Amino acid sequence: MKIKDVFVFVGMIFALPMLAQESTNKVSDGKPVVMVMDIKAEIDPRMLRYVKLALEHAAKIKADYVVIDMDTYGGVLTDAKEIVDQIMNFKKPIWVFVNSDAASAGALISIACDSIYMAPGASIGAATVVEGDGKAAPDKYQSYMRSIMRSTAEENHRDPRIAEGMVDERVVIDSIKQAGKVITFTTNEAIEHGYCEAKVNSIEEILKRNNIESYTLDHFTLGAAEKIIAFFLNPFISGILILCILGGIYFEFQAPGTMFPIAAALVALALYLVPYYLNGLAQYWEIIALLAGIILLAAEIFVIPGFGVAGILGITLTAGSLVLIMLNNDFFNFEFVPFGDLVKATFAVVGGISGGVLLLFFGGAKLTQTKAFKKIALTETQESARGYSVNAASKEMIGKTGIAHTVLRPSGKVIIEDQVYDAFTRGEYVHQGDGIEVIGTEGVTLKVKSTVSS
Repeated sequence: MKIKDVFVFVGMIFALPMLAQESTNKVSDGKPVVMVMDIKAEIDPRMLRYVKLALEHAAKIKADYVVIDMDTYGGVLTDAKEIVDQIMNFKKPIWVFVNSDAASAGALISIACDSIYMAPGASIGAATVVEGDGKAAPDKYQSYMRSIMRSTAEENHRDPRIAEGMVDERVVIDSIKQAGKVITFTTNEAIEHGYCEAKVNSIEEILKRNNIESYTLDHFTLGAAEKIIAFFLNPFISGILILCILGGIYFEFQAPGTMFPIAAALVALALYLVPYYLNGLAQYWEIIALLAGIILLAAEIFVIPGFGVAGILGITLTAGSLVLIMLNNDFFNFEFVPFGDLVKATFAVVGGISGGVLLLFFGGAKLTQTKAFKKIALTETQESARGYSVNAASKEMIGKTGIAHTVLRPSGKVIIEDQVYDAFTRGEYVHQGDGIEVIGTEGVTLKVKSTVSS
């Protein structure tokens, strides 16, 4: 694969959002246009992007009504809040059909809609904020959730005390809720207390109740490109991509000029960054920090002798930015970032880096023995017993002295008798201009040592 092909491929990845929707503008012939979108999974960055694209599509096709088909146990509070903001800023009516569960963040999103309809046996409520282990989150999270639930309910003319009671077990509401439990309404209870307009069995029944007939129904689904983006937002996949990035860079150094490993690393880097950037998680400063970390690591390995501040700073920036890119933090403000998300992101990055290190130590040697690797790199020793010979002139160079034409770390170029030669040391670092002595040869490359006293 050529570098040009890599950039073409990466460019195609950045163009994916242009292919996001499978649905296109439909001719309604004057009929009301109803767009249906599904919220039937965890509320997370992937769902947030889906809702954003769905509402953009609804505006594009000039939908008269939007119906959310809801069945979720909740998810990330910050993502749910952004979904609520998008719903409440939408100019056309948005109705929700709770066909099974609208729990936690799902309840918040439902309350944000203009009308709530529920299927027989459905439920809504239980909006206490919990951490990854299922325990209630600290009170600052509960307070934030209570305020959002209360203000959202007030905006849509629903009892704000009930909305608070869905979050806080301490709230007491006469004849509705006693202390010690949060509110979870059945369909009939939700109707009784103004949190459901009617019990229905289908979206078609909702439309019929609202006297919407002879309509055009458009069910929004993600296009193939957006499904790919959603797939790569998975923390487990992100960990695999980090492993590919490290492995690709390492194997390119093992066989310089091969191009395929570095191409694979570039593609993996693009597949890691682009989905998080498009979803609003990867900020410019985080991407810059990642690139700065990679540059510092490269400088430490290839330019600066030893391992010091640049290497440590490079590792810190690289690993830290990889974690931050996956989190919805506000410039190191993790106040409303769920602890579970932080754990997932950290494990993904640590797992990817650890897997990369294991790949280098245990997979590197095996890779060099594969037929595919032998086709692109010389892996055999050219021994004299098998008919190979060293240039006699090279043998005559042993014992001669000169100076380092470039830095040797450990390879570079030297000047001997006004001639430039490829050379390498036994591992030590030789500064440009230092004296050297030839102590051996490998092919046409000289093996040298420094003549400068340490």
